[in-house]
Amino acid sequence: MFARIAPALLQIILAATALGIPTSQERHAQRVARRASGPQVVHPVQGASHPAAAASGNTTNDVYTTNWAGAVLVAEPNTYIAATGSFIVPTPREPSGGTGFHSASIWVGIDGDTCGSAILQTGIDVTVSDGAISYDAWYEWFPAPTSDFSGFTIRAGDNISATVIADSRTSGTATLINYSTGQEVTKILTSQPALCLENAEWIVEDYSSGGLVPFANFGTVTFKDVLAGTSTGGVGPAGATIFDIVKNGRVVTSASASSSSVTVSYTGP
Repeated sequence: MFARIAPALLQIILAATALGIPTSQERHAQRVARRASGPQVVHPVQGASHPAAAASGNTTNDVYTTNWAGAVLVAEPNTYIAATGSFIVPTPREPSGGTGFHSASIWVGIDGDTCGSAILQTGIDVTVSDGAISYDAWYEWFPAPTSDFSGFTIRAGDNISATVIADSRTSGTATLINYSTGQEVTKILTSQPALCLENAEWIVEDYSSGGLVPFANFGTVTFKDVLAGTSTGGVGPAGATIFDIVKNGRVVTSASASSSSVTVSYTGP
């Protein structure tokens, strides 16, 4: 077992677990169909073209990908045993000229960048489909598929906290709290593929379902009260590697990090 982090961070960890039951049968069937082929998160795809940083207004970019935007802390193995942050739920929109299904995931996680063998993560999907907006809460220990939390109401403007804690390299918890409704859900996971505990991340993702899904215009997401837990305390995201997403040779996000926050904005069409 790993040493625990500061008590203030641990207070949000709950005893109860939640089963993955859909908000509606129709949306659940769609989600199962698109996730059955594999896990939601893929390793950040390198090799995208690197347009001038000025194209996004962000002169501190380190990495361009096709699917991750946000901030990633990288350290030696067995460093990060928790990651947490809160954000206001955005209203997703179709990109300019886009119609039909568009979605994005907003999540907090451990590993997945320099350690691609396993990821412990939790967050929400924000989806617009022909004008209809929906939200779903989930957790995942990659490479297992994503599972939904049940009965967790999400609305635009809600204040959501997401936290993952690794009790060991193969066990941990994923917790979401909706401060606007008072709801809390936690999933306890055991006997999982081993984490490296070398990455902590705060990400808006164009997730994969047999290929990247059409990416929603999510506006701006700011993760606040951002901390990565270690055995001796917590560290903020200042100095983290910044990821931005490139689509068709164009930077469509602008990410940045400060001492206690990570901001990701949609800048695409």
